[in-house]
Amino acid sequence: MMDKTPAGDSRPQLFPSQNLLPFVLVTALFYLWAIPNNLNDILIKQFMTSFEISRLEAGLVQSAFYLGYFCLAMPAAFLMRRFGYKAGLVTGLCLFGTGAFLFWPAAIVRSYGFFLFALFVIASGLSFLETGSNTFITVLGDPSTSERRLNFSQSFNPLGSITGALAGTVFIFSGIELDPEQIHALKVQGTLGAYLQHETLRVVRPYVVLGVAVFFMAFLILRTKFPKAVEEIHTADPRDKGRLLDLFHYPHFLQGVAAQFFYVGAQVGTWSFLIQYIQDYTHQPEKTAGYLLTGSLVAFAIGRFVATYLMKFFRPSKLTGAYGVINIGLVAVGVLFPGWVGVGALFLTSFFMSLMFPTIYALGLKSLGSNTKLGGSFMVMAIIGAAVAPPVMGLLYEIYHSMAVAMLVPLACYVVVTYYAYYGSRVRIPQTQPAPVSEPAAF
Repeated sequence: MMDKTPAGDSRPQLFPSQNLLPFVLVTALFYLWAIPNNLNDILIKQFMTSFEISRLEAGLVQSAFYLGYFCLAMPAAFLMRRFGYKAGLVTGLCLFGTGAFLFWPAAIVRSYGFFLFALFVIASGLSFLETGSNTFITVLGDPSTSERRLNFSQSFNPLGSITGALAGTVFIFSGIELDPEQIHALKVQGTLGAYLQHETLRVVRPYVVLGVAVFFMAFLILRTKFPKAVEEIHTADPRDKGRLLDLFHYPHFLQGVAAQFFYVGAQVGTWSFLIQYIQDYTHQPEKTAGYLLTGSLVAFAIGRFVATYLMKFFRPSKLTGAYGVINIGLVAVGVLFPGWVGVGALFLTSFFMSLMFPTIYALGLKSLGSNTKLGGSFMVMAIIGAAVAPPVMGLLYEIYHSMAVAMLVPLACYVVVTYYAYYGSRVRIPQTQPAPVSEPAAF
């Protein structure tokens, strides 16, 4: 299906017009799953207060969360390969909603381990959503527009990130920050436990509201007719569901999985400790730091839409490489010049990281044919990088007592991303595989 330009030239549409409703609903999921992702950044700070834990221990929030992504991505791919995208998305939403509701009993019993389990359940659901949604959008149309199509849908992801960070700052942060003397006084009075319980219960309301919205979305998708497994249109034999071992014959895919691992580590590591970085070097209250994090996510959202537009004129891989070089420089400023200059530099990294996840995802899945769903699951499993980077950063802080030094972790990650963008993303199709179909999809 083609659009006509004013000059009479034709170009592929981003997606087939008859599949507008599934496209809109799946794109809405990009917004929805970003909310808990960035509520985690608030939870890290909140749990440090309510459970009196270190930054290294608080980093386990991200470890538990992204472990769910890693463990469920492959089962999600197999389920969707057998029953289709709709089944996978509905399953993911049900897990997501259940995990959100588990925050209520976790807060009542005030158990950090229970909270980590609830986060694992939420992320298990998000693994289904990301495996299905990213792959569905990537293959829903002409292969030549896959990066633009996925960047467009992913542009709604930072809007969810903003919602999560803003809701957490407003409804979870109480604004009460006690110094050691005040904490000691509460211990003497025997009221410290009541204060900590109150701080813990503040996390319940946002997650219960989120759970209700998630189950409503599951109902809408369940009632919507989805197209057939669209990637089958681009394979020689529609009955071919792909083979796991075939993926190891695609160097651009394997390097894409590695690049995704490091990119997500950089993103989540930066956002997880941005509040702490701001407070350490500018001594701002937690709410002000939370609003600055929200502003950084606004920059991320703007960056997504700008990148989607720029991809009309620049190759996605080259644009990603240029953004990678810029972020290496910005993080270096954050390391070398802690303070407001460093805060500003780290703030701007969100704008330039914005295109990296969807572009790496689309570049890695190019020309996989019947192996697309399985390849997508590996790309989602690579999100485990977010479970590794924050604890490593927390460990560096414990050793050097410097959040600036901890920022060396995302800096190293951007080096890997930049290498992939310029060199590793070049597609080399195995001779044993059929050539990809170049015609746009039609439904």
